[in-house]
Amino acid sequence: MNLAIFASGNGSNFQVLTEKIQAGSISAQLSFLFCDQKEACALKRAERLSAPHFSFELKEFASKEAYETKLVALLDQHRVDLIVLAGYMKIVGSTLLQAYKGKIINIHPAFLPEFPGVHGIKDAFKAGVPESGVTVHYVDSGIDTGKIIQQVRVPRLENDTLESFEQRIHQAEYELYPKVVKELVERIRK
Repeated sequence: MNLAIFASGNGSNFQVLTEKIQAGSISAQLSFLFCDQKEACALKRAERLSAPHFSFELKEFASKEAYETKLVALLDQHRVDLIVLAGYMKIVGSTLLQAYKGKIINIHPAFLPEFPGVHGIKDAFKAGVPESGVTVHYVDSGIDTGKIIQQVRVPRLENDTLESFEQRIHQAEYELYPKVVKELVERIRK
């Protein structure tokens, strides 16, 4: 089972997943990290982990379709079975969705359908909800609307700041995402 992980920024979920793969607790091969930001910290993490990685940016292409066509060629070349989005901040377009239908998953830092979009943690905090959470879901043509695979609730504590709440949400991601990826890999292999 070959995985590709897509990230745009810090890459902390990428690192957690890669370490689990390298330790053998997820029975998959990391084909590569793809990063759409050439200066992203995720690429530095990939180098430290000796993980194969590629990077190109949408602005280098005439269209999103051309950008995704190159991505599909890269995925096909490496025989990728599952795409794992880990802080990939681009909306997946029709070219990639059609080529890998049902084979792209994402992690979202809120308990969907609550607080979809880029600022899930901040939006939940500002709304003053007593809890939010983390969701792993399949990617479809909407924004955080794909079929939910698993979720976990994260309470908002009385003395939470946005930073402490965000830290606990991320900790929940680091626990849930490897678990879900491991289960999916095992299910697909059967």
